[in-house]
Amino acid sequence: MSKEILRNQVLVTLNNINRIEHLKKSLKITARVLASDEFRSADTIGVTISRYPEVDTRPLIEAAWAAGKRIAVPKCIHATRKMDFRLITSYESLETVYMGLFEPITDETLSVEKNEIDLQIVPGLVFSDEGYRIGFGGGYYDRYMSDYNGATLSLAFVAQTSHRIPVESHDIPVSKIVTDEKEIICI
Repeated sequence: MSKEILRNQVLVTLNNINRIEHLKKSLKITARVLASDEFRSADTIGVTISRYPEVDTRPLIEAAWAAGKRIAVPKCIHATRKMDFRLITSYESLETVYMGLFEPITDETLSVEKNEIDLQIVPGLVFSDEGYRIGFGGGYYDRYMSDYNGATLSLAFVAQTSHRIPVESHDIPVSKIVTDEKEIICI
């Protein structure tokens, strides 16, 4: 099955989760991440600001701030198709950009080097149990992770996992997938 077909099928499934269940499942996933060794040992965490129907990352971000951790959010550089992770200390440092994504305001945030990010939370729509993922089609994270050496994990509802995904040579798997029902150790 093609990546585009899998992406569309999972989006339909996610959009059928009612808002209350979505929040409950997102909070279960957050609790699992907060209890993980990867989170506890990280000083700086790279994470996107999610949009519905993705797993809600705001409770995780807020818990990280409360624990004194640094949060780095990506700013996409379209000309080079790369990302610049920038430290935010509140949602006030974000702006809405293309496709309704939230990104750091460059003038109000500081860039952080890749090797300073201890834990990278990698977004995606569809996941295999081996840690391969189908994202939103830009390839930004595969390029970013090609020389990233920190811990990686993805947040997913269980319906997004256990799929057979066509893997290409440039695809980089995550180490762990945290779902509302289980953790999948991939590497």
